[in-house]
Amino acid sequence: MRYIRYLFLAIIIAGLVVMAMANRQAVTLTVLPDELANLAAWNFSLQLPLFVALLGGVAVGLLLGYVLEWIREAKHRSEVAKRQRQVKDLNREVSRLKTEKHAGKDEVLAILDEAAVKKAS
Repeated sequence: MRYIRYLFLAIIIAGLVVMAMANRQAVTLTVLPDELANLAAWNFSLQLPLFVALLGGVAVGLLLGYVLEWIREAKHRSEVAKRQRQVKDLNREVSRLKTEKHAGKDEVLAILDEAAVKKAS
């Protein structure tokens, strides 16, 4: 299974390299359209190879998607943490009750008592 994943990753990387080699021409990226830039008297532009603009857009989209999904799942993570704290507290309480129940008793009697409780359940 690991080799299939490596093969798939190699195919994707090879495709991206071929796409980058085919799209090396420079493009100009501007913040505002020309009409708005004339009104604002300001416009930032940047000249990059086309493949950098494409891969950068994909990377920004993936990053934005991951952040939004992380924010959306925050309530689920907090619920899981709350449940884990409850389980830990309950386990601690069960351990405390077991030691209190068998305090001062003979170990053999405590083991037999536990076996009887398990058999009855």
